[in-house]
Amino acid sequence: MHNSPLLRVNNITKRFGGITAVNEITFEIKKGELLGVIGPNGSGKTTLANLITGFVKPTSGTITFHGKDIHSLPPHKRVLLGIARTFQMVKPFYQLAAYKNLIIPLCSQRVKDMEGGKYGERDDIALDLLEEVGFERDSRVAYKPASILPQGYLKRLELAKAIALFPDLIILDELFSGLSLAEVASIIPIIEKLRVQGKAIIMIEHRLKELFRIADRIIVLNFGEKIAEGNADEVMESKAVKNAYLGAETE
Repeated sequence: MHNSPLLRVNNITKRFGGITAVNEITFEIKKGELLGVIGPNGSGKTTLANLITGFVKPTSGTITFHGKDIHSLPPHKRVLLGIARTFQMVKPFYQLAAYKNLIIPLCSQRVKDMEGGKYGERDDIALDLLEEVGFERDSRVAYKPASILPQGYLKRLELAKAIALFPDLIILDELFSGLSLAEVASIIPIIEKLRVQGKAIIMIEHRLKELFRIADRIIVLNFGEKIAEGNADEVMESKAVKNAYLGAETE
């Protein structure tokens, strides 16, 4: 069905020894929807992203994507199905030109298997993608080594690498971290364009005001548990959220 969830996370739990990092979390997301994930440091946000993308295996629970159970699949097979992500700490190929960083995702089996199969010259596609995320086409920035790019461009490059996989679901792990207000403002239209294209987006974010402007729903984690879910106003009114997180943020 058109309105059926793209991703379902059902009672997912992850324990590391005696520590429960994620405890029986359940939620779903549909195409074109933007779900924000917030919570204090150590609340399980990145572990949740790692569970969805396959970098860690769940202790219990299930994850379905396009109706397929994926909780035991490795990361590269989840990419083939249409899941991409950015990382909180950017790790480009520093010695390569920025646009050359996109050649690897553009050569992935996911892209090769896409309907139509032909996307033209990969260098040109890489430059087009960088332009989409804010690299100026008439400048030389895209041709410079990633090692000399400022943080704002590195974050855009990280986003472009995810988009280059032509995913159905993109997980953005603190994409706004370290960026100026102007840089964040320039990236928001890119994210909104992805939603218009039907991409489902999960944003893990500490920049609450910016996130609340664009998110359809918010889930709040604390000590690995989901303590609230709803729109921005609803979660901000939650006493549990205020005690755990928002109170300190809004003082």
